[in-house]
Formats: sequence, C-alpha cells, structure tokens
Amino acid sequence: MTRPTIADLAKAANVGVSTVDRVLNGRDPVRPQTAERVLSAAERIGFHGVTAIKKRLENDKPIIKFGFLLKQSHRKLYQMWAEVLTKAVEAFPDAHGRAIVRFVDELAPENTADALLAMSRDADAVGIITSDHPQINHAVDGLENEGIPVFTMISDLTARGRAGYVGNDCVKKGRTAAWFIDNVNPRPGKVAVFVGSHRYLSQELCEMGFRSYFRESQREFQMMETLGTQEEPDIAYELTRGLLKSEENWVGLYVAGGGVTGVMRALREDGGPAAKRLVVVAHELTNETRAGLAEGIIKVVLSHPARLLADTLVRAMAEALDTHRTPTVSHNILPFEIHTAANI
Repeated sequence: MTRPTIADLAKAANVGVSTVDRVLNGRDPVRPQTAERVLSAAERIGFHGVTAIKKRLENDKPIIKFGFLLKQSHRKLYQMWAEVLTKAVEAFPDAHGRAIVRFVDELAPENTADALLAMSRDADAVGIITSDHPQINHAVDGLENEGIPVFTMISDLTARGRAGYVGNDCVKKGRTAAWFIDNVNPRPGKVAVFVGSHRYLSQELCEMGFRSYFRESQREFQMMETLGTQEEPDIAYELTRGLLKSEENWVGLYVAGGGVTGVMRALREDGGPAAKRLVVVAHELTNETRAGLAEGIIKVVLSHPARLLADTLVRAMAEALDTHRTPTVSHNILPFEIHTAANI
C-alpha cells in the first residue's frame, strides 16, 4: 500500500500543499485551527508525519497566564472554585496555561479594585467574581484600556470595558426557585428572600425573577421584604431565627446569596413545626448544601455546572487574547443544575 503523500494530506485537510509544508517544517506561522485540521486529516489517512505535526502544535502553543480573582478565601465555595478553575487551566488544550488565583477577603470595593490592578501586572486575562460598584467598574475599564480582558463569572458587572460574562440566566433561576416553593408547599403563606448584597447583579436578577413569578402566581403567597446577609452565615442565622419567631405563616425561603450555612444552623437548632415546614431553596452544591438536602433542611439547590463554567471561562479568556477586541460583550449563558435529596 502506497504511503499518503503531502499532496494527499493537503487534499484531505482541504488546504494547500504549502500550508502542509509549513505545518510539518515550522518555517512560517500557521493558525492553530488550521494546524489542528491538518493533524486530524493526517491521523485519518495514516500520514507518516503525525508525530512531527503533534510536536509542532505543542511547540506553537502560546503561554497564557490566567488570573482569577475570587472572594473570601475561608469559604469552601471559593476554595472549590479555585480548584476547579486551576484544573480547567491545566487541561486547556490550546495553550500552556498557568493559573493565578487570588482572594479578596475584605469585600470593600476599593480592596477589589486594588486587587484587580495588582492582578493586571501578572496576568494576561482576568476572571472575577465581584459586586457591581463604580470603583470596581473603573478598574475593569482601566484593564481593558491596557489590553487585559476581564471576564465576569457568576455575577456580571455594568463596566463598559468588561470582555464577557459566564454564568446562568439569573431571572430564570429566580423564577425556578419560586416555582419550587409554589409547588412544594401544600398551602400558600409568607415567602422571604435573602441576598448577600444588593450590589451583586446576579442576586438582584434572581430576586427579580423570584418576585415576578409570585406576582403572576394564582396562589396567595405573600412576599416579605428582602433581607441582606452581607454574605455572612452569622447574620443569616440571626435573620432566620428572628423570622421563625415573628412570622407564624412563613413557608418559603430563597437564599439567593451567601449565608446558607447560617440558615441551616438556625433550622437545625429550632427543629419545630415552622422550621420543618419551611421550603428552602439555595444556590451551589457544596458539601454543606449536600448535607442540607440529605437532612431535608434544604429542599432544592440550583447550582452552576462547575466544570462547564470553568472550561467555558478559560476558553473565552484565551480567545479574547487571540482575536481583535470589539465593543460587544460576549455572554456565555450556561444551564443551571437542579439538585434535590433524590439525585445527590
């Protein structure tokens, strides 16, 4: 059997012979997508130079420093995100990636803005979870002017210069939380929402979807005033204890922000009929919320698909470096996962 020639490979890859020659010999640059197509065709037809093509592709991969700015380092949720994002960088096939993960423990906006500027000195692109604030937005716009794309994950910003957003459709997420409280409760009653901060756009949109559902509901649920936990479990604990004592007909709670472990602690300690009746919907599947589902304290957890989000974010960050930036902000809307005690 005659071995496939360069001309055969060029035909199979739908490129010119000169392009195949450049891929094989590395004399001139070739677009990564084109080189991948040549490699795929070479493997398909049994071309003898597959090893040389793979070596060329490996040598031509860019070195990219992916910066991730997360929130409180003591919270297991953000430790989980740090691990998942680092693994996504290590597995990214189109670059030699290095993950730089940092945390902002004190959530004042000036601290986040300073951390962003510090990250810009070390990273080629930045992914961030943060609240929407003028100081933070100004820092994001500054990085964009320096050619460093900033992507928001989980919660978006209003900064003009952000490169894109990777996360859920938060209005749909809030409406889904409301649907569960509506359909699991045998009788309507009072419903509350806890947010970590009113400056997180994701939480604001989740609350909006939640409230809009009940405005349209045919059942007579009563929405209470939204309460802020400042992302602190101790505050969520006190709020939950207070409502259990003061609201006899409290039947639903949507924890749209941080503090769910405080809610769980209050419900465990109380253990009364009101605590057992309460239908709690929370965000993000962690060891703590998984335990809450198993115990029946939490009825539903709406969670980002962690690995898919990390992979999508890393690819979007790399592509922003490889293409000419436009004023258009890319939106990568991912489906959210629904977890109950029956499927954890």
